[in-house]
Amino acid sequence: MAGTRGIFYGWLILGLIVFSGCANQSTPEDPREVVIQLFGAMERNERAALPNLLDLGKLMQSGSEDYALQTNIPRRFFNPEEILNDLTDSGLTKTRWFSMQRILGSSEVRGDSAWVEVSFINKEQGIQYYNKFGLHRLKGRWKIYSFKTISR
Repeated sequence: MAGTRGIFYGWLILGLIVFSGCANQSTPEDPREVVIQLFGAMERNERAALPNLLDLGKLMQSGSEDYALQTNIPRRFFNPEEILNDLTDSGLTKTRWFSMQRILGSSEVRGDSAWVEVSFINKEQGIQYYNKFGLHRLKGRWKIYSFKTISR
């Protein structure tokens, strides 16, 4: 009986460890990890994963610069599907971002806001595009709301 109880508790502890590890993967505490997950989902064209990483409502709001890089006129998105199309398959932003080397720099967290440095380097032209992705907590999760947050 004592041996069976020990085995039961061993499996219970192992199950709790595995469960807590899976829980941490689904809601990262490090904003840099959200950016890494974004690039991974884009690379694999996982459209369903993107809404968990992005604040699509904020991204649809017009900005003064286009985050696809190398454009002079900002694009406007009128629905979330347009953003998802832009970030997957042969979308303009995905095509441009993935044609360059991507380097993640430091991150900064202030309360429920965070910024992650992301540089895109065009080696052929010798140009570096420096950005800070803006993130905020929504319902306990970090979500990217801006790809062009340079000044706060």
